[in-house]
Amino acid sequence: MPGNNALNVNGFQSNAPNAASTVYADNAITTRGSDWYFTVCAVMMVSTFAFMGLALTKPRQHRIFHYITASITMVATIAYFSMGSNLGWTPIQVEFPRGQGSKVGGLEREIFYVRYIDWVITTPLLLMDLLLTAALPWPTVMFVILIDEVMIITGLVGALVVSSYKWGYFVFGCVALFYILYVLVWEARKHANAMGKDVGKAFLYCGSLTALLWTLYPIAWGLCEGGNLITSDSEAIFYGILDLLAKPVFGALLIWGHKGIDPARLGLHIHDYDEKDMAINNNKPGHHNGNPAVADEPVATV
Repeated sequence: MPGNNALNVNGFQSNAPNAASTVYADNAITTRGSDWYFTVCAVMMVSTFAFMGLALTKPRQHRIFHYITASITMVATIAYFSMGSNLGWTPIQVEFPRGQGSKVGGLEREIFYVRYIDWVITTPLLLMDLLLTAALPWPTVMFVILIDEVMIITGLVGALVVSSYKWGYFVFGCVALFYILYVLVWEARKHANAMGKDVGKAFLYCGSLTALLWTLYPIAWGLCEGGNLITSDSEAIFYGILDLLAKPVFGALLIWGHKGIDPARLGLHIHDYDEKDMAINNNKPGHHNGNPAVADEPVATV
């Protein structure tokens, strides 16, 4: 059977408007890096089916965390398929050329912008998993998500900037990250503990894992897109391991932590059409003040 032929099919040529301006990436993934991306893609896909399967074991009102977690790995599946196929990238001139004899030699580095498209969707969902677990107020949740979007977008812009100004965007992103970590380590943790020991325990495990892993992403950025210190294959391994821990492993830990927690305790009471819920049944014919035995009587008019 033929092996991985993605690099031969898709190549390393940028989407230039004409042949005269075509640019190639000198530092790009090899077949080994492509294989690794496809491996991560497979794990993300299996995780998505697993989380959706677990959702089916719960009432629909209790599936919110299953759906959010499955959405994270579903989006990551598509992103890693793109990177494994050597798509969703652009060549960017490196700030620090390393010489032709180096493993990271050359002037152009392959930057996967599809990675940031993944993160701009999945990291807010991941934060929703955590902050809803902690039952934080909605204004706080929305503001933290905005700060997260700032962190991801500044990372993308910095990766696409050729000059040393890229490090300015890196600083903006790190400041945003520090605020998110503060919320997770301090505010959200205290709020989760106030909701009960089981909620506090679930948040502690998942929040600690996230806080630890997210501090490693700026290091990866500095070694890869920023400093051009490691090869694209090593970049694939670094980011891939982080994403596997931050998404499927995080998701499994979160779903396990929520196994005995009713979302209604967290302020997430979700109505369903077939539940015995006064707010819904009052709107059904034949129900009066939540009592199905008493039909609405006609009102006499004069």
